[in-house]
Amino acid sequence: MYDNILLPTDGSEGMDVVIEHARELAAVHDATLHTLYVANTASLSDLPMESSWEGVNSALHQQGKRAVQAVEESIGNLPVETGVVDGSPSKEIVSYAEDEGCDVIVMGTHGRSGVDRLLLGSVAERVIRSAPVPVMTVNVDQLD
Repeated sequence: MYDNILLPTDGSEGMDVVIEHARELAAVHDATLHTLYVANTASLSDLPMESSWEGVNSALHQQGKRAVQAVEESIGNLPVETGVVDGSPSKEIVSYAEDEGCDVIVMGTHGRSGVDRLLLGSVAERVIRSAPVPVMTVNVDQLD
């Protein structure tokens, strides 16, 4: 049923439970796991003019490399593909899923509600609304 599973990661605490869900799903379906980190360059438009774009971009990419490497190391002997891209997280996740022929997206959610959710939006919610494939979400705030 699933040949290619996309696991977006932001490298945050709580990703371990999301990685485990994706790993188990990939193992059951003998699927390739794709892990993706999106350097959120869309949020950098309000940086002070003195900020060094190259420095910030480099730091984001280093964080992304560490995040996808952490996933790769926890997957074991399953086939895994990694990627780090720039852009708006929800758009890049959906685009990657389409381009790579992913059959399902497994991603974490952070249980924001109320004003925080309205102001910040939810990457997972935007992915769910626009993804051409099923999206499995794992609430990382509620799992220990």
